[in-house]
Formats: sequence, structure tokens, C-alpha cells
Amino acid sequence: MKKIVIIFIVLLLIILAFTLKNSFSVNLNPKSASNPGSSNLETKENNEGPVSVIVTPNDLNNGLSGWDFQVVLNTHTEELTADLVTVSVLIDNQNHVYKPLAWEGDNSGGHHRKGILKFNPISPRPKSLELKIKNVGGVSERSFKWNL
Repeated sequence: MKKIVIIFIVLLLIILAFTLKNSFSVNLNPKSASNPGSSNLETKENNEGPVSVIVTPNDLNNGLSGWDFQVVLNTHTEELTADLVTVSVLIDNQNHVYKPLAWEGDNSGGHHRKGILKFNPISPRPKSLELKIKNVGGVSERSFKWNL
């Protein structure tokens, strides 16, 4: 009888362990709120005209090989054909203008596009940034600003 009770308890503990295994997690991501260089910059959205444009800066730490901005374009009325490398610029707080290096994402066309607009990092790190995207969806210029 004692052997059956021990087997029952062991089985019960195994079942409990499997049930609770996804309830606990450890974050091993080195990026944290205590790291002042981490990008906690908010997503900005512009809904002018028939195209919505959503921009989220990724990590803008010094020492990175590039600064990336996630861009999402959505519409239901026209094809999204703009070359985002050609129509975008990044401007720092001293009005220096930087052109993007590349667009890594959806090709032109369609009603939904998303990807990463890539820039060289700016050094020294500016106090603020403004991403301007021109001539998308009939809007001459869209502006997205962040304080760093």
C-alpha cells in the first residue's frame, strides 16, 4: 500500500510540473528599461489621406551598425508604389539630413506593405529625430518625431 501511495504522489507531481511549466518564465533578453540606450520610443501613426503610415523606431543605441525604423503602410483605395528609400529622410535636432540606406520589406504594390527602413547610426547621438516621408497617398509630407 505504501508503494502505491508513493507512485501516486510521484505521478501527481509530474502532472503538476507539466501543467505549471508554462506559468513561469525567465527573461534573458539583455535589453531592459534600465539600459538608457534602449529604444523605448513610441510608435507614431499618420492617417492623412487614403494611406495610413505607422512608424516604430527599433533599437537606436550607439555602437549599432544601423538604425532601423519599422514602417507599415495600409490603404484600401490605391496601390502602394512609393520607393521608401527615395521618399524618406531622417533629420536630427541640428537639421542634418540623412538618407536611408535600404528598404527591407514588401515590394511595391498592393494595399498593405511593411518592412524596415535602414539608416546609418548618427554619432554623436542627437537629442531628437524626425523621420519625413514624402508623397505617399497624395500627402506631400508626413512627419514622425521622437525625443531621444
